[in-house]
Amino acid sequence: MSTWNARAEPDPVRIGPAGWVRAALRATALGGVTYGCLGVLLAARLIEAPLFGMNRPVTPNITRFVCRSSLAILGMRYRVTGQPMKHRGAVVANHVSWLDIFSLNACQKIYFVSKSEVAGWAGIGWLARATGTAFIARDPKEARAQRALIEDRIRAGHQLLFFPEGTSTDGLRVLPFKSTLFAAFFSHGLEQALKIQPVSVVYRAPAGQDPHYYGWWGDMGFGAHFWKTLATRRQGTVDVVFHQPVSVDAFESRKELAAHCEAVVRDGVKNILGADYLE
Repeated sequence: MSTWNARAEPDPVRIGPAGWVRAALRATALGGVTYGCLGVLLAARLIEAPLFGMNRPVTPNITRFVCRSSLAILGMRYRVTGQPMKHRGAVVANHVSWLDIFSLNACQKIYFVSKSEVAGWAGIGWLARATGTAFIARDPKEARAQRALIEDRIRAGHQLLFFPEGTSTDGLRVLPFKSTLFAAFFSHGLEQALKIQPVSVVYRAPAGQDPHYYGWWGDMGFGAHFWKTLATRRQGTVDVVFHQPVSVDAFESRKELAAHCEAVVRDGVKNILGADYLE
C-alpha cells in the first residue's frame, strides 16, 4: 500500500444497491477467472519447472489471459501504444494502484518486483508467488542479496518490472524515481547486454468523476478502493505507453539512467493527461 500522502484523500464513494449487485457479479467473475486459471497455472508449472527451471515459456501466457479477461470484466477500456521490447532487460513504470497489475501484465510477459511484505498478504501474496514475482526487502543489509536475486532473474531471461517511485500515487503526477534498484543493471557486465524500457500508465476517470478516481495512496484501504472500482457502472480508460528502450551502457551511472526513465515516463503521462497533470 502507498505511503505517499501529498494530497488529501477523497471522500468515500457511496455504493447504491445496483452498484453492490454489479460489484458482486464482477467479483464473482474475477474470482472464477483468477483462481480457476491459478489451478491451471500451478498444474502447468509442475511440468514446466522440471523441464525449464527458472524459464517459464508457458505459464506467463496464462497470467496475460487472466489480466486481459479481468479488464474486460471490469469494463475498462484499454489502449496500448508502442511495442513491448524483445531485448533482454527490464521495464520501469509509474505506479498508480493495484490496477497496474492487470494493465501492465495484459500486454507483455513480465515479472513484477515487489516489496517482501506482499508475499504475506492473504490471497494476493499467493497469486504473486505463483506468477513469479520477485520479492525484495526494504533493508540496506539485504542490498547485496537483492542485487544477486535480480541478476539471477535477468540472466534467466526474465523481464522484471520495477516501480521506481517506490509508492503509488493519485495518478495525476509522476514522483521522482529512486535509483537504488537500477544499480543491479550496472554489475558484472550486465550493463553491456541489457536495455531498459520506460512505460507510462495513465488512467482517465469515468465521466463526471474526479480525475484521480483510480489513484490509490495514503491510508486508503484496499477493500474500499476495490469495491468502488467494481461497482462503477461505466468505467474510464487506461493507456499503456511503451517508450523507446535504452541501452544501460549508454549511461554512466544508475542515477543518470533513473533520471532519463523518469523524464520519459513523466512526458508520456503529461501528453495524455494534458491540463489534468499536476507538477
